[in-house]
Amino acid sequence: MRIAVASDHAGFDLKAVVIEHLTTAGHTPIDVGTYSTEPVDYPGFCASAARAVVRDEADAAVVIGGSGQGEQIAANKVHGARAALCHDEFTARLSRQHNNANVLALGARILAPQLALVVLDEWLATDFEGGRHVARIEQLADIEREECANAGG
Repeated sequence: MRIAVASDHAGFDLKAVVIEHLTTAGHTPIDVGTYSTEPVDYPGFCASAARAVVRDEADAAVVIGGSGQGEQIAANKVHGARAALCHDEFTARLSRQHNNANVLALGARILAPQLALVVLDEWLATDFEGGRHVARIEQLADIEREECANAGG
């Protein structure tokens, strides 16, 4: 699986752990930055990861920051991205089963690396349930299209 991975400076160390873990598991991580612990603004990096998924350059994405909150918000600004901030296996599983999340947000100041990897593995192993959730995903896409249509006016 091709997985775009992005972080800000606060998430940089966890990003390195995630990339190593993904590689060991046989995935192909795509590192879209940042590339050091020097302070940076996260929105562009997270948008790049989400765009990689939406453009089918990656199958999924992981965005990492101090809390993961801003990273999730930035990724969700990309039309077609469904980013979920997950702190445990339960939220990871439901974000995939019910919301078909295609971007996972993690907080490096919230999760120890070991737990972050458990959350990541659960998220990657969980499939979308479909069924009653399909209509809800379609409604989210309708909202995106409506907002895009109204953006110019």
